[in-house]
Amino acid sequence: MTASDFWQDSQKSTKIIAELKLLRAKVQPFHEIQGKLKDLQDLAELATSKDASLISDLQKDLESIVKGIDSLEFKLLLSGEFDALGAILSINAGAGGTESCDWAQMLMRMYCRFAEGKGYKVKTIDMLEGEEAGIKNVTLLIEGAYAYGYLKAESGVHRLVRISPFDANKRRHTSFASVDVVPQISDEIDIKVEEKDLRIDVYRSSGPGGQSVNTTDSAVRITHIPTGVVAQCQNERSQFQNKQTALKILKARLYEDQRRKQEEKLQAQYSQKQRIEWGSQVRSYVMHPYSMVKDHRTDYETGNVHAVMDGKLEEFIEAYLKMQKVKY
Repeated sequence: MTASDFWQDSQKSTKIIAELKLLRAKVQPFHEIQGKLKDLQDLAELATSKDASLISDLQKDLESIVKGIDSLEFKLLLSGEFDALGAILSINAGAGGTESCDWAQMLMRMYCRFAEGKGYKVKTIDMLEGEEAGIKNVTLLIEGAYAYGYLKAESGVHRLVRISPFDANKRRHTSFASVDVVPQISDEIDIKVEEKDLRIDVYRSSGPGGQSVNTTDSAVRITHIPTGVVAQCQNERSQFQNKQTALKILKARLYEDQRRKQEEKLQAQYSQKQRIEWGSQVRSYVMHPYSMVKDHRTDYETGNVHAVMDGKLEEFIEAYLKMQKVKY
C-alpha cells in the first residue's frame, strides 16, 4: 500500500484494502487480548494480599479477558469459505395476511438490532409494505466482517405464536415468515450470466422515501429465466445503480443456489436435514401462553423472548455453528 503506484489500479487497490480489513478483523482482537493479559500479569506481580481493591480490579479484568478469549474461540467456528463476508438477508411473510406481515417486520427489526450490536452497516435494498401493517418482503444488505458467518444460521422458516394485536377478540395466532441468507460474494467469483437469460423490468419505487419516490421508473427487477431466481432493488438513486445492485444480488443468489445443489448429496445422508418450507420451521417464538424461543435444529431455548427480539441471537448462532461443526 505504500508503493507509489498503489492507487493507479483502483480495482486492485480496493481488493487489497478489503483483504486487509478481513485480516485485521482476525488478528487485532488476538493482539488486544495478548496485550491485556501481559498488563494483567505485570500488575498481578506488584499486588499483595493487602491490596483488596487492586485484587478486585484484577479479577474484573481477568473476567473481561476470559470473555475475549471465548469470543476468539467462537470465531474459529466461522471458518467457511464465505463466512468472513457480508450478508444479503431476505425476509418473506408467509400465509396469514396482516399477522405474517407484522411478524416479518418484527424479524427485520431483530436482525437490524443484531447488526447494530455487531457494528455492521445495514442497507435496505428492496421492501414491499403490507396492506395494513408490517412488510410482505424485504432484502437487507448487511456489511461487516463475518456477517454471513453469523447470519447463515438464520436461514429457514420462523414461527411466531402470540395473542394478536389485530384481533378484537384477543385470540392466539400463529404466523410464519421465511428468512434467506446468502453471502455478499466478490465480483471475482465467476458466475456466468447470459444477457439473453435475463428479463429486466423497471417500475416505480414504492413506500416512504424522498421526493423521487413514485415519480420515475427507477426501480429494477431482474429475473434469471432458466432458474426463476429474482433480485430487485428500488432504493438506489438511479435506475442504473438499482440495476447494478440487483445484478449483484442475483449473482450472489445464483452462486448460493449452485453451492446448495452441490451439497445436496452430502446433506441427504443426515436425518436432521432441514428444508426451507412451511411447516418445517427452524425456530419458534412463543409469547403466549408462556414465553419461549426454541431452535428446533439444536434444541437450544430461552425464556427471554424480548431479549431475542431485541437482537440477542449469539447463543442461538453459537449452538447452530457448534452443531454444524460436529455434524460435518
